[in-house]
Amino acid sequence: MSPEPRSKILLPLYIYPHPGAWDPLYTTISANPHLHFLIIINPNSGPGAAPWWPNPDYIREIPRLNAFPNVTTLGYVRATYCERPVEDLFADIEAYAERSNDKAHPGLGVQGIFVDETVNLYTEDAKRYLDSIDQKVERSFGFSSDRMAVHNPGTAVNTGLATPGPDITVVVETSYEHFVTEEYQEWLAISPYDRSRSCYMVHSVPEQEVECLAIELRERAEYMFVTSATVDFYASFATSWETFVAVMAAI
Repeated sequence: MSPEPRSKILLPLYIYPHPGAWDPLYTTISANPHLHFLIIINPNSGPGAAPWWPNPDYIREIPRLNAFPNVTTLGYVRATYCERPVEDLFADIEAYAERSNDKAHPGLGVQGIFVDETVNLYTEDAKRYLDSIDQKVERSFGFSSDRMAVHNPGTAVNTGLATPGPDITVVVETSYEHFVTEEYQEWLAISPYDRSRSCYMVHSVPEQEVECLAIELRERAEYMFVTSATVDFYASFATSWETFVAVMAAI
């Protein structure tokens, strides 16, 4: 029996788009039209700026991703654990939003923002900081009407950060060895997010465990990334990529 319920792949695509570098992804997306991919675009630890941007490789490849109906692209920004000036994040968000109207380079728009290095412990300052980012995404023209905001604390968060919180939170970003410990699972159990707003990202998974783990996690998180890679988790397509995708595509 096929695993249920279906989940979506959330992929940090931190592979530089040399010609052909993203071809394994295009092949997978084309072969699985009923599987949805949320793909994080990270040109230069953020949107990139002049003179590096416009970058010809990203300008060539991002429109190819956006042409797929089963792809949602997200622009990468970093919060540096709420220590980065929020005005700098706003500028990054505006840069991504403006690209949807770039007539010289069409097809560069993203549908939302992935905020890396957020915090998991509640303080009034952290709550105000993170809410302001989500509000900026919601109010910025240039994203799709759904305007998705994703936070990455990489662990379970205090309840105070989840009211209302972003659309999706990465509540797991860790190694397989750490993930399967009793201590980690007890901590994860405090997460205030249900399956529909949770993302699990597990790396260094033994090759023979990738399929079973992915099947198990489909029950727990609507958004997932599982890889056997032990280094450069997001900068290459591991040998487990096709196995993981096959589990995610199963109905």
